[in-house]
Amino acid sequence: MKIPKRLQPLVDDGLIDEVVAQLMSGKEAQVYVVRSGGELRCAKVFKEAKQRSFKQAVQYQEGRKVRNSRQGRAMAKKSRYGQKEQEQAWLNAEVDALYRLAGAGVRVPRPHGFVDGVLLMEMIHDAEGYAAPRLDDVTLGAEEAREHHTRVIGEVVRMLCAGLVHGDLSEFNVLLDARGPVIIDLPQAVDAAGNNSAAMMLERDVDNMRAYFGRFAPELLETDYAKEIWALYESGELHPESRLTGCFAHDTRLVDVDDLLAVIEDAREEQAERLAALARSEEDEG
Repeated sequence: MKIPKRLQPLVDDGLIDEVVAQLMSGKEAQVYVVRSGGELRCAKVFKEAKQRSFKQAVQYQEGRKVRNSRQGRAMAKKSRYGQKEQEQAWLNAEVDALYRLAGAGVRVPRPHGFVDGVLLMEMIHDAEGYAAPRLDDVTLGAEEAREHHTRVIGEVVRMLCAGLVHGDLSEFNVLLDARGPVIIDLPQAVDAAGNNSAAMMLERDVDNMRAYFGRFAPELLETDYAKEIWALYESGELHPESRLTGCFAHDTRLVDVDDLLAVIEDAREEQAERLAALARSEEDEG
């Protein structure tokens, strides 16, 4: 096929030997099948910000590191330079997440480089060697659904143990190869420890998977893995091999208002005593 303009520099540099076909076009990027390094790979060409329908919401950017204070100030002011830097940080997020998660044993496409807004990565195949389908494109039996659901939850746990939450997980960004689910599309991945919305996003991700697999195995609709996983994470007890039950005991105890007010009053008195002591110290020095 004709070489797309965005891929021509990679062809010129020898990173891509041949562009075979376009695989898909989504809200974030266009993906091509290419021949590179003696094998078929995928080249994900990110669309420019004005062409993308997925918005870089503030809640996704919270907790992301910037290179330096100048970059951070520019991004906060939304100057032209800041917008350019913010765009680059957004694009780099998926690359960083892929390397981080692949290193942690999470089933994601192996990255092979990122040049000029093009991510070169492993092509995920099905059992026949064709491009693997998305979960949304397959029909599952009840036993298959239970098995794949267990594996996806396991990948979510491994991601969280590596410090990341996908943030947009659904049947549209999970591929199914010969060995099971593979998670894709990570530009909006968030830092679990540095983002105040991480718990909410994890719950949404897990609930999306519960709803999808529950179409084929309805008993999964009664599970509550998200809160169980997050509770273990917060307590420092979550690890890749954690045995999950899918159950979570919600705290239904009523708050004792009198006790709460007493704690608040004690805190106020302690603060008042500290301020008074500080004032006396300043008077003695004067």
